[in-house]
Amino acid sequence: MSVRSFAALEKAMSSRPPLRIAVAGADDSRVLEALALATAAGQISIAVLAGNAAETRKLLPAGLEGIVEIIDTPDADSCATQAVAAVREGAADILVKGSVDSASYLRAVVKKETGLRASGALSNLTLAEMPSLDRLIGATDNGIIPLPDLDQKRAILANSLPLFAGLGIAHPRVAAIAASEKVSERQPATTDAAALSAASRNGELGPIIVDGPFGYDVALSQAAAEAKGLAGSQVAGRADLILFPSIEAGNATVKAWKLHGQARTASIVLGATAPVLLNSRSDGVEQRRLGLVLAQAVLAGMELRNGN
Repeated sequence: MSVRSFAALEKAMSSRPPLRIAVAGADDSRVLEALALATAAGQISIAVLAGNAAETRKLLPAGLEGIVEIIDTPDADSCATQAVAAVREGAADILVKGSVDSASYLRAVVKKETGLRASGALSNLTLAEMPSLDRLIGATDNGIIPLPDLDQKRAILANSLPLFAGLGIAHPRVAAIAASEKVSERQPATTDAAALSAASRNGELGPIIVDGPFGYDVALSQAAAEAKGLAGSQVAGRADLILFPSIEAGNATVKAWKLHGQARTASIVLGATAPVLLNSRSDGVEQRRLGLVLAQAVLAGMELRNGN
């Protein structure tokens, strides 16, 4: 049975073993508060905190005192490197961004000799729950790749599979978004969408079902799909994931969901050997806590896909 809400996801993940966390830039009050809430709920057993040790201890909630290892680091690069090393060496299950800047954080993740990269491309996926939809909806890539080419889009789709496996969705429906449903060489988003749709039909994308090019309305509204003669599509009006042609389109849409759609959201970076959390500076404690739940789902999906 597929998970259709964050409440259902939290319930499904409640029987999972608690997480071991590595934080890059632990001197961040919102991250520490999210970890404290997750620890109180039995979601975390160990937290490796890399960053300014004095400031981290000053901010540390009482609920974390017995489970943390604090690593004092002098700068952003060493902070990110130490947190990534904890995951790479098996001392932690997931990586969490704290106060460290995104460039230093991602540089440590993708570093060939010491990082966590497992895919041809890292990608960000945001999962949202909105009153206007009867299911969770994903958006990708809205945080890392500015203008993905066709090969990168294939990698982005492959990256999403562990998360959807963890959500209980064996065949995720992906809408490849463009400004028009007509394929035109003048609009690369449409030709890429058509190529991915053909690859999906040919079984080249594994269990993923891709269709497009679709406008945003067709991806989520069956009425719009019917009006445009696309009701026969397996994806139109029923998408689980929206594949955006650019980071600007994906980022703006997710922010609109939050501001105008009353969306609850959580984001995760995929394509690494372990789940990686890359929260926006504007994300609150709840979004960060839900990100930990997504990480649990990804770990569960990895196990399923590896036959464990």
